[in-house]
Amino acid sequence: MKRIYDFGRRPAKRNYTVADLKALKGTGTKLSMSNPANPIEIRACVDAGIDLLVVWDEQLDEARQIAPHHFMGIGSTWKQFGTTDEILDHAIDLMGRGGDMYYTLRSYDVMETLANEGIPVQSHIGLIPTFAHWAGGLRAYGRTADEAMEVFRTLKRMEDVGVFAVEAECIAEEVLEAVNDKTSIVTFSLGSGRAGDVIMSFVADVCGEDSEEASPPRHAHAFGNLGRLHRQMYTERVAALKEFHQESVTGNFPYPAQTIAMHDGEHEKFLEALDNEA
Repeated sequence: MKRIYDFGRRPAKRNYTVADLKALKGTGTKLSMSNPANPIEIRACVDAGIDLLVVWDEQLDEARQIAPHHFMGIGSTWKQFGTTDEILDHAIDLMGRGGDMYYTLRSYDVMETLANEGIPVQSHIGLIPTFAHWAGGLRAYGRTADEAMEVFRTLKRMEDVGVFAVEAECIAEEVLEAVNDKTSIVTFSLGSGRAGDVIMSFVADVCGEDSEEASPPRHAHAFGNLGRLHRQMYTERVAALKEFHQESVTGNFPYPAQTIAMHDGEHEKFLEALDNEA
């Protein structure tokens, strides 16, 4: 655990710092990363020993309370802000509230502006769902030599403008393996094999929360089966509500155990007083 001042100038501790993550490149050490979406998932990630967390801005304050020492990425979506100044203001605010890196999909100029202010910038290479139109749909990346070189050139361009880390999504494993040692950028592999510095997967995918009808992407391996439990809970919920409905409309519920009664002898006194009043 490293003692630091966070970007808000508060004394803090972190399991990993930016320097730690950069130093891990080439050592063979792998870290885990996931994206808890609510307090229960944040606590579960902490208790499970997940190394790095990614949360959105509305989660940050609560996430910092639950996981005060975890390296935590935050950021904005491509459409969330219109101008560089708005993105910079947002980044400075979130970093000041406890963020450790800031994710953006915007232009190289935006990335460079953030990096020039001392913000550890994370971006995205390979399959970027927001830009699926340009890719012809959701698909793997880097399966041809030309596309693999495009991945490398994009990575180097990001490195030139000061990007610290990237999410490498659905890139051919051989490509990430080949380029990873040719850049100082820390790579978070999501569906790009084991060559990344950090292995990332979504909480829902890891826990197997997809419904039976869903078709999860190839890289989404379920280590659990919460989907089965959710379906079982739904069945139990419907059965309980149905029984409540039937017992209510037939006049059986509430049962005596759930019904309040007057003290002994008080009912007769009440009825007598009521008759006198009437």
